[in-house]
Amino acid sequence: MSNLDNVVERVAISREELSDKVKELGKKITEDYQGKDLVLICVLRGAIVFFSDLLRQIDLPVTIDTLAASSYGNSSVSSGKVIIEKDISVDIQGKHVLIIEDIIDSGYTMNSVVDMLKSRSPASVKICALLDKPSRRQVDIKGDYVAYTVGDEFVAGYGLDYAQLYRNLPDICVLKESVYR
Repeated sequence: MSNLDNVVERVAISREELSDKVKELGKKITEDYQGKDLVLICVLRGAIVFFSDLLRQIDLPVTIDTLAASSYGNSSVSSGKVIIEKDISVDIQGKHVLIIEDIIDSGYTMNSVVDMLKSRSPASVKICALLDKPSRRQVDIKGDYVAYTVGDEFVAGYGLDYAQLYRNLPDICVLKESVYR
């Protein structure tokens, strides 16, 4: 029995399913960005596991960078106020930018990040999200590459957290309500 078993209600997406989907996304991104100057931007901290796995499946020369943005704090509900905690350091002018995000939930964070990056004159800005949760959307924004659409359950693992915990779960798991209420 794991020390984390008492927080997990059930596995929503297994590590095997995640691996297969990441390979599929990597192949599609490779095809779509062939011959283009691609910059992958990982949204910290939640997307780091997904980003690392996806990066190795993209068969192109790419530049990478990270940014940190949040609208959650330690809550399970977005505050609506987005804070950019760490900005990118690479010049994206004229380049194709692909934002790698863990989950599009309310849409506040992604909308702010996209607007910020578009103001720097890239050739394009697209979003690759591990998860999309449209039932909670407050802002009209969609991912261009989405691994999975999920329902209105609180999930963690594979980089996703609750209050900075449970990112190390190898699968995407639905947390017991007692953990986050």
